Amino acid sequence: MATPQDHDSDRPFMREGGAGPPKFVRRPAGRPTVDPAAAQAFGRPPGVLGAFADQQGDLRRAWATVSPPPEALAAAFGRPRGSAEPLQRPPGPTGAPPWGESPREDAFWPHGAEHDPWRDPRAAAVLGPPAVTPAPGEAEEPLPAARLSLAEVLFGRRVSNRALALLAAVALTIGAAGGLVGRLTADGGALLNDPGATLAQVQPAIDRPAGSVAAVAARVLPAVVSLEFRVGDQGGFGSAVVIDGRGYLLTNNHVVAPAANIPQATLEAVFSDGTRLPARIVGRDPKTDLAVVKVKVANPTVAQLGRSSTLKPGDPVIAIGSPLGLAGTVTSGIVSAVDRPVRLESDGGDGNAVIDAIQTDAAINPGNSGGALVDTAGAVVGINTAIRTLGASDGGSGDGGGSIGLGFAIPIDTARTIAQELIRTGHYQHAELGVNAASVTDGKLDGARVQNVQQGSAAAEAGILENDVITKVGNRPVGSAEALTVAIHERAIGERVPISLIRNGRPLVVTVTLKSD
Repeated sequence: MATPQDHDSDRPFMREGGAGPPKFVRRPAGRPTVDPAAAQAFGRPPGVLGAFADQQGDLRRAWATVSPPPEALAAAFGRPRGSAEPLQRPPGPTGAPPWGESPREDAFWPHGAEHDPWRDPRAAAVLGPPAVTPAPGEAEEPLPAARLSLAEVLFGRRVSNRALALLAAVALTIGAAGGLVGRLTADGGALLNDPGATLAQVQPAIDRPAGSVAAVAARVLPAVVSLEFRVGDQGGFGSAVVIDGRGYLLTNNHVVAPAANIPQATLEAVFSDGTRLPARIVGRDPKTDLAVVKVKVANPTVAQLGRSSTLKPGDPVIAIGSPLGLAGTVTSGIVSAVDRPVRLESDGGDGNAVIDAIQTDAAINPGNSGGALVDTAGAVVGINTAIRTLGASDGGSGDGGGSIGLGFAIPIDTARTIAQELIRTGHYQHAELGVNAASVTDGKLDGARVQNVQQGSAAAEAGILENDVITKVGNRPVGSAEALTVAIHERAIGERVPISLIRNGRPLVVTVTLKSD
């Protein structure tokens, strides 16, 4: 059990009668010691009861202040020397002007201002009633405002009425001048335009006889289609001619060779009316650059096939195809030459083909390949195949140079025979001599010099030797290696053909039985 001695000595307590809880006695509150300097600076003067209470008597006492201000601040902001005037100028106790001033009307303290509670520093603060919003309809009607003049609206009294009148006169003068200029301009423009003008038109004077280019093109255009092949985002284009009502199209081998050699390639035929159909390759002949494709089409317009053997230099011809992808393009010219041996560069084909071409000056460009070369009767006499540019021969479907008036077409007589065999069997066999030759000349005579003879070939069996110069196959002169190739290809397999040659400077004729390639 706790005893009184268990508690701190500075916490007294008492028990009454030795029973009950202890009774605590309040201790006086401790006051901290006040610093005399702080009391001198912040304490009330003696006799002052409160901060805002009226003081008894005329108790005035100098308050302790901080250290004097610097001389520069005192000179700039202090009162003049010897002046005891305070910041405020309250009236004197008897209503007379203070500090010995002569009686006058003070701007800050006018007569009777000492009784104004807003100016009397000893006036008590009074809590006034709350502001009351006037009820609707009780507000005073605003007085009508004075109307502004035109000068006040426009210039805010910055110009006089006289100046305003002068300004209006200047504006009218400028407007009149502008109207006059506009009138003169409108009159000048009216001389250039006539709303009622009507141009005279004569009756059509174009004469299109049956053999005109326009008449022929109108009949043949539906029979010439565009061929497009595509491999991924790459592709090419060419032309083709409808040669059979069952959907067989004749074209060049180099046009369809990329689609034949790449399994993922697609080939489509686009007709003149915009019909687009997939095409399948029926057969190809790389040695003459011919191919046949087929589409499933009902009642197509079929081209009429003519005879190329009757052509003569100077005959008019028309080339129809899709040069540079421009379908239905028609150009015209003449036959420049016939039986022109031309070796085609391998551009998308399977080898260097040699054709016995029809030469024409009708414009043929890349994309014309496989198109039709027709006569004035509208009959197809050739298949456009190649062009000759500066130093190059182009198959007409690539990005070669443009036409310079030297185009070549496969004669339809040769193309018909090969196309018919491709439709029947899918391939074509040519007669072959079995030699490799190069073009030579001695200045007087041109020919094809035999470079080598293939073992077991028709040439070997006929006794043709290396360095023999072949000058004629049958009755056809041979002036180059290309001429020898086309002269042999126009012969039939197994045919016996006399071949004229020069061996060691002496002419010689041998008979060759041609074999198949």
